[in-house]
Amino acid sequence: MTERLLIQLQSKYPLTPCVRELCGTVKANGMTFAVRAYEAKGLGHVSVMRAKGMLGLMRIETLIVDPFERDLPLYSLDRIRALGNDTVYLELYDTMLQPFDGAPLAAVKTQYADLRDHDPGKHWYDDIRLPESAFKKGKRRDAARFDALIEAHFAAYLQPDAPVCDPDEKRKKASVYVEGLLSRGGPAADGFKKTLGREKTETLFRKVLFGTER
Repeated sequence: MTERLLIQLQSKYPLTPCVRELCGTVKANGMTFAVRAYEAKGLGHVSVMRAKGMLGLMRIETLIVDPFERDLPLYSLDRIRALGNDTVYLELYDTMLQPFDGAPLAAVKTQYADLRDHDPGKHWYDDIRLPESAFKKGKRRDAARFDALIEAHFAAYLQPDAPVCDPDEKRKKASVYVEGLLSRGGPAADGFKKTLGREKTETLFRKVLFGTER
């Protein structure tokens, strides 16, 4: 799925791979992660992770878009397939400099309202997560419908008329969320800290996953 989203991105914002520390293979929490990062010309920073563990019984795909050159929210996709379950997290975080028009994304959520919602739990960042985010859980038989949801949601996110913005100001807004993950915690940040330690986790998040530090 992440490869299909990268093709969507490439058609609008040419991608250039980033060569940075911790790009490549990272092992943490009994999982093996393949990590890549890109600069999307005219958009910002993009990262992709694919992970597998539990003897191949669990697979995770992650795609993050941190848009420093366009005034769009920070976008994060996580898809977890394990033991016959398929769980999708489509998250949007308010890193906006101006108000965001989420109507196209809200319309996609309505279109796929038949898919069962998933409770992501309570976290410190709930207040900055936008209502156009979506959380779904199903079985293998729902995979094609989940594919369609993800592609439609991502297409609605990549608004062609999103305003150009000041990259430095945008990076500051994004850093609030990223630094919060590192200091206040989150499922992924906490898991990486236990295995990689604080320093490497900070490097992974700032330089590779979110690109807030160049």
